[in-house]
Amino acid sequence: MTPRVFFVIGPAGSGKSTVSRQLARRYAATYLDKDTVATSFTELLLEQNGSDKNDRDHNAFYQAAILPLEYATLLRLCADNLDVGRSVVLDAPFGRYFSDRDYLVDATAGWPAAELIVVHVTAESHAIHDRVADRGLPRDTWKLAHWDQFWATATTRPCEWSGATHILLDNSGRTLNLDGFDEVLRLSLTS
Repeated sequence: MTPRVFFVIGPAGSGKSTVSRQLARRYAATYLDKDTVATSFTELLLEQNGSDKNDRDHNAFYQAAILPLEYATLLRLCADNLDVGRSVVLDAPFGRYFSDRDYLVDATAGWPAAELIVVHVTAESHAIHDRVADRGLPRDTWKLAHWDQFWATATTRPCEWSGATHILLDNSGRTLNLDGFDEVLRLSLTS
């Protein structure tokens, strides 16, 4: 069976991690969270550059040097898992790359054959705001203080990637229900 790569995308607080973990369990896939993969080296690099380790959204050094490194590392780990026949769930926002239609085609060049599935996790503004506030991460301070600006940016960038199946998943509720996901995925892959 051809391995699958699930790119689970969405704004902070949309429930990417919850969805990603459920998909990894459901499909016996490797789970790779960008925060787990990169936070330690990201914080160290920011501090060594004289920056606040929690200031990412508006930090030019982070945006130019570290963010691309985070994603390159995540994608290399994904390719390593595909090399041994493992499906992978990638838990990362990927927002910076949404407008690059060929991003997935370019990023996966040289990878073993895999079905690429982009799972767009969405939720209502109030649900996301509450989740971001509840998780209490220092890196979310700016988002909460400038919620309207953050929300406008988070919801106006459509993902335009070619070369993949795209599935929209509304995660506004208190509990995640993936009961219909298998059928939606099957139909999407055969169309």
